[in-house]
Formats: sequence, structure tokens, C-alpha cells
Amino acid sequence: MGKAAIFLDRDGVINVEKDYVYTIDEFEFVENAIEALKILQNKGYALVVVTNQSGIARGYYTEEDFLKLTEWMDWCLIDRGVTLDGIYYCPHHPEKGIGKYKVDCECRKPKAGLIFDAAKQLNIDLKRSVMVGDRLTDIECGKNAGIKRNYLVRTGYAISPEDEKKATKVYKDLMELAKDMEDINGHGDMVIRRKAKKASDE
Repeated sequence: MGKAAIFLDRDGVINVEKDYVYTIDEFEFVENAIEALKILQNKGYALVVVTNQSGIARGYYTEEDFLKLTEWMDWCLIDRGVTLDGIYYCPHHPEKGIGKYKVDCECRKPKAGLIFDAAKQLNIDLKRSVMVGDRLTDIECGKNAGIKRNYLVRTGYAISPEDEKKATKVYKDLMELAKDMEDINGHGDMVIRRKAKKASDE
């Protein structure tokens, strides 16, 4: 049986949403996001980042800039006890891309190429996995991958009532979601939390 994973958008979920973040100085973790990732990790989930980076396609920054920031982010998390199982990104844009990056690819969300690649390379069971984002494209990406639970958090872009209806659930932030997720035991089976029976039911 494959691993259960939490697929996470980056901007607006892990770090504060700003236009085209690509430097360490601009990067700011969402409050309690690292602690939330640690909770999810301790509950048995693989942690996989899936992020659109159209700033590369538009020429605002390079893939090398993105990878440098990603390495720094990864080490920051490791220093706090969090190990990401994978980081997958799309550098393309079908209309605004420049040169080789102007591609109608399969990896740009809401298409599910990033998730499919991660599932294959990391042995992830998508039926047991979860998608977390701050935009409708994240929700659609999860659904396109066959993921049943697709959550939104309110730490990024504003969520419209229409988008909220399309999500499985909307959380205040990643910490609220992490506390709500079930534990997974060593065999990969979900441990469902059960409410204590009322005395009248016994």
C-alpha cells in the first residue's frame, strides 16, 4: 500500500502570499505553519509541496533563483524538525511564458501532472491523500488527480463563497487543519477518532 500524503501549495499556505516571491529576504513563513507541518509529519503523512512558479516563465526570476530559495526553505524546515518528502514545481505558462517556458504543459495546476509525478516517484496512494491550497486551482488540481479530500486555508488569497462550496472544507490556517487530521498508524491504516458514547447509549 502506498503512503498517504499531504500535498501542499506553497505561497499562501506555507509562506505569506506576496507577488512572485523568489528571495530569502521576501520569504516569510505563515504563523504556526512549521509547527503544523511537524504535526502532520508526526501523524504519519508524507509532506509534498506542489507549486506553480509562473514568475520563472515570465522572466521575473530564474529557476536557479527558485531552487536557491527552495534549498534555504528546506533547511529551515529541517532545522525545526520537518522533512519534506518532495518539492515539485511548474515553471511554465501557456500565454505569458517566455521562450522555452511558454508551454501548455501538464504540470501547471489545475492540471495534475505534479501530483502524478510525486505519486509515482514517492509511492503515494492518492486515494488516501489530501490536497491543501488557498485557491480554486489547488482544489481542481486535487480533484483532477483523483484526490477526494481537497481543503482550502484562509492564509492566502481571499476565498469566494463559490470556491468555498467546491472545497471539502475550509480551515483558518494550516495549524487548524493539522489538528483536525487523523493519525495514521505504522501499517498505514487510518486511526479514526471515536467520540465517547453517551451514557444513554450504553
